[in-house]
Parts: sequence; C-alpha cells; structure tokens
Amino acid sequence: MPVLEGRRIWFVGIGGAGLSAYAYLARAWGAEVGGWDRVETPYLRRLEGVEVEISPVPVARTGWEVVVSSAYTKEVAGRTRADFLAELVGLRRSIVVAGAHGKTTTSGMIAFALAEAGLDPAWLIGGEIPQLGGNAGAGEGWLVVEGDESDRTIEHLRPQIAVVTNVELDHHATFASAAEVHELFEQWLGGISHVVRGWELEPADVELALPGEHNRRNAAAALAALELAGVERADAEAAISRFRGAGRRYELVGEADGVMVVDDYAHHPSEIAATIAAARERGVGRVIVLFQPHLPSRTRHLAVEFGQALAAADAVCVTDVYQAREEALPGVTGKLVVDALPPTVRAAWAPTVEDGIRVVQTWARAGDLVLTLGAGDVDRAGKLLLELL
Repeated sequence: MPVLEGRRIWFVGIGGAGLSAYAYLARAWGAEVGGWDRVETPYLRRLEGVEVEISPVPVARTGWEVVVSSAYTKEVAGRTRADFLAELVGLRRSIVVAGAHGKTTTSGMIAFALAEAGLDPAWLIGGEIPQLGGNAGAGEGWLVVEGDESDRTIEHLRPQIAVVTNVELDHHATFASAAEVHELFEQWLGGISHVVRGWELEPADVELALPGEHNRRNAAAALAALELAGVERADAEAAISRFRGAGRRYELVGEADGVMVVDDYAHHPSEIAATIAAARERGVGRVIVLFQPHLPSRTRHLAVEFGQALAAADAVCVTDVYQAREEALPGVTGKLVVDALPPTVRAAWAPTVEDGIRVVQTWARAGDLVLTLGAGDVDRAGKLLLELL
C-alpha cells in the first residue's frame, strides 16, 4: 500500500524504539527513508538497506522531510514524532492504546490476535513482540499503535478505537498533577467514537501465558478492543491465551546455578509492585531485585513509593539514576530509594549496573528469582549476571 510513495523522510533519532518503527512502516508504505542517531541500536536491524548516519551531533538532511524524536527537538528543526504519527494513524483504520502501564503488552495482544484472526494488521509498538517479528509491521488491515502521554503525543491521534489501560502520574516533567493527566485523557477520548477504559473492566477470565493480575487486566482491555474491531470473542480469547508477551515484559533471560533471571521494563512503583506480585504468583523462592531508577524527576517525586513497592521483595539493590532525556538534579540518586526501604528488606546501593550485578551475585543462591527492573540500560544486567553465576 504505497500511500507515502514519492516522499523522502529523514528520522532524527531513528535508532529509538519509536522512530525506528515509524521508519519501518513509512518505508513499507512507499517512502524513501533514512536517518541519524548517536549510536547503533538493535532496532536498526530491521531497517537493513536504510542509510543511517551515526555521529555525536544530530544531523538533518536538506531536501528531505525531517521527523525529529522528542529527545532532539531542541537541537533540530522538523516535524515532531507526534505530528508524523498522527498522519500515519489518519491513513488507516486505527486502534490506539495508551495509559500509564500495560500499553505495550495490550497493544501486542491486540495486534497478535488480529494477525491470528487473519486480519493482517499493521502495528507500531514501543517494544519487541517476538511472535510478530518486531516492534512494527505493515499489514493491510487495522493499524495498532501504542500511544504515549509522556509528551502529550496522544492529543494528536484520532483513531476509530481508543484504549486507555489506566491513568497515573508518571511523567513529572510534563504534568503538574494526576488531575492534569486525567484531564488530558478525557479530552482525548471525548473526540473518539469507540473507547475502552481498562479500569472499568473485570480482569479477563482467560488462561494466559503471562503471569500477574495486571496482565489479566491488560487482556480484558485487549478483548474489549478486539470485539469493537469485529473479532469474535472466542477467537480473541484463544489468540490471547497463546500470546507470550513483549520484550522486557517479564522476559526470562535464563537460569544458572539454580538461579532464574527475569528482566522487566517496570520503572514506576505500580509496575514494580505488579511484577514482584507476578513473580510470587509463580511460586518462586526468594525474590531479589536489581532496580535502576529512570529519570531524576520521577525518582525525586516517587522515591517513597518506590521503596514501598520494592519492599515486597526479599532483597533489593538499587543503582544510580538513568538520566535519559533529563538533566541531573542535585541530591537525587538511587540512594533516595534505598533510604525509603524498610529495615526488614536486605538492601544495597550500587553506583553502576556492573556494581549492582556483583552485589546481587553475592546474594543469589539456588531457588532464587532475580528481577532486573528499569527502563534504562539495566536490560544488559541479566546476561552479565548469568555469566558470573
């Protein structure tokens, strides 16, 4: 479907989970694409043959449309990712999934079930869906999109079906209060014909491959959206029961010396609590957590809540904060989270991920489950820990 034929689109930040997916779909829909990033990333593997410039300084391309990641809008002029995504959503019957937590898994469930039903979906999802072959696909049916409120992107999207999994204050640099987040979602939903509000649904009574109450709620939202999209309930339930999850969502890294290592993207107290609860549901022995806080603003505002969520583990090691798009804040380190833990929990602070791995290695013994949690580069910790074990 060459709806973008004749266009030349240059993506600044093409190696990210979001823009790499947009670039993949734009090329599949007929555009010539290229882009820049600071480093090579795993997401670039699916863009084989696309010109990608790697350099320390963001590079635009004269004579091309320029789409800029939200991380570089202060450095490079061009269309925002929100504006370009709104165009893609407008080109196809679309389902947009948003919310504070669970949107990657819920989007993946919907896209997978549509594919299993033979409806040939396209999808743009902020994480790898192994059963679908990646974070983006270019089928001819419904377009399934993971929306994002972190920079108010969803304000621009006008799908036929909108799903909001839940609403919480997670992006303190964008929103002043939880009420402001609720207002954003309700204003957005007011302009959409078919709406699914996840918190209004009972958890799905379906046997899932994924553990946890939170995933039964994700499944309920996905099933409601699929019904609106015309998929028979029995077919949708059967497909979702076969869905094995998204990358970095309770993803088994491996096992060594009797210690199981699971990696998860959980970076908010609610997500951490849900992930630890899912581990307990699996009937494991001790639960040991290596947690890397993500964003100084989130860490400053939610340090106490992080401590409360992590208290459900048996032992917790916290690294320093992964700054991502933010600047460091005075006095804000991972030690704030450690100080918020109750004295009943074995705890340690480690400046780096490597330091944290060594701490966890000394704690772990056969029968334990180690969770590596966070939205930064803690995803590399699992394999390194297994090597040490």
